[in-house]
Amino acid sequence: MRQLPSSVYVLESHAAAPPLPPRAGRARCSGGPAQALLLALLSVALIGLVLEGLLIFYLHSSHFGQTPSPSFSKSSAEQNASPQTSKRLNSLSKTFTHLMEKNASSHTPAPRMPLSKPVARLMDGADVVHGKGVMGWSLVSDRILRGVDYKDRSLVIRREGFYFVYSKVSFYERGVFHHAVMMRTRRHPGGTVLLLQSRKYSSADDKNKRNGDTFLAGVFHLHKDDAVFVKVSDTSKIVRVIANENVFGAFMI
Repeated sequence: MRQLPSSVYVLESHAAAPPLPPRAGRARCSGGPAQALLLALLSVALIGLVLEGLLIFYLHSSHFGQTPSPSFSKSSAEQNASPQTSKRLNSLSKTFTHLMEKNASSHTPAPRMPLSKPVARLMDGADVVHGKGVMGWSLVSDRILRGVDYKDRSLVIRREGFYFVYSKVSFYERGVFHHAVMMRTRRHPGGTVLLLQSRKYSSADDKNKRNGDTFLAGVFHLHKDDAVFVKVSDTSKIVRVIANENVFGAFMI
C-alpha cells in the first residue's frame, strides 16, 4: 500500500494579526456620561423655567386678585387666614395702594401757580370815556391787572424791570390818523416821553367808510411810578363795535 506524503504547513511567528473592529457596545458606553450630564442640565433648566413661571403667576394672581382695593374692607377669607397669610396680604395691599396713589398723582394736573411777574391787559368798553386825545380803557370788560395799577387812563408801574408794551387800535380811515404809546416819568425833564408811534394817511374825500388797524409793540425798561398811556390824533375816529378791537397792555419779561 502506497503512503501519500503529508502536507507541511509553515507558520510565520512574526506576522501581525489583523485588527479587530470596535464593538458597538463600547462606543455607546464611552458617550453615555456626557449625554447623561447634558440631559441632567437640560432637566434642571426646564425645571427652573417652570418654577419661575409658577412663581410669577402666583405673585401676579396674589397682587391683583387677592389684594383688596383702598376702599374695600377685609373679606371673610382674610379674616380666617393664618397670621402669615394676613401679614403677606396686608403688605401687598399697602404696596398696591401706594402704586395707585403714585399713578394717580402722576396724572393729576399740577395746581395753577399764581403769576409772579406783573401783567396788565385792558380793552375798550361801554364804560370808557376818552380824554382829549388820550385813550380810555374799561374796568368792566375782561381785564387783567396784576402788579400794575390803572390810574388816569394810564398803566402805573409798581415794579421796576423790562416790560413788553403793546397797543392795538381800530379806526376809520379818513384823513390823517396818529397812534402813539407815551410815558410819563419823573426822571425826564419834560415829564413825557414818546415810546412808540405810527401814522396812517388816507384820502379825506373818500366816501367809502373803511376801517384800518394799527399795532404798536416794544420792550422798555420801566421804573416804579412810571405811567404808560395811549394817545391818538382823534378819538372820534376810533371804531368801537367790539371791545377787543382796541387793546392796551404790558407785561414784565
